[in-house]
Amino acid sequence: MRAAPPPPPFLSALCLALAAAAGAAGSCRDKKDCKVVFSQEELRKRLTPLQYHVTQEKGTESAFEGEYTHHKAQGIYKCVVCGTPLFKSETKFDSNSGWPSFYDVISPDVVTFNDDFSYGMHRIEISCSQCGAHLGHIFDDGPRPTGKRYCTNSASLSFKPADKNNAGEGSGNASPAQTGKAEL
Repeated sequence: MRAAPPPPPFLSALCLALAAAAGAAGSCRDKKDCKVVFSQEELRKRLTPLQYHVTQEKGTESAFEGEYTHHKAQGIYKCVVCGTPLFKSETKFDSNSGWPSFYDVISPDVVTFNDDFSYGMHRIEISCSQCGAHLGHIFDDGPRPTGKRYCTNSASLSFKPADKNNAGEGSGNASPAQTGKAEL
């Protein structure tokens, strides 16, 4: 049996470039410019295994199984790692994708965008701009007014219900107590 010939040099170079881009397409934690930094030891203690896998290892939860996929309460969705407010419930919509989807962020500076070439395709990763946690991906198939779909893992989010006295401001209690893990 003959061994397969080595790939052409350009193919090897292309694969290395794509792999480097995928690795470099990380968040601020890769670039050492995060505003909020946590040790991996602290995060492993504070987050559930799924939250850690999604936010720190760029994992994905199973479709239609996330805590916030069908969540309808009014309030604010925050980064589960650092507590940064990311999305208002008013921007959440049912995309039938299996993951919580939002058509806009609270402020343009709360997320960073990075090229993601994993799984043989090109997508745009969204990460928390404060701590670098992987949140999900953004697509151009959302509703008006933005046309964007921020497809987000429930495991990367915590939720702060709207205060009954100040609906829409999101100043109530958080729900991660169900998971037994603390939230910022």
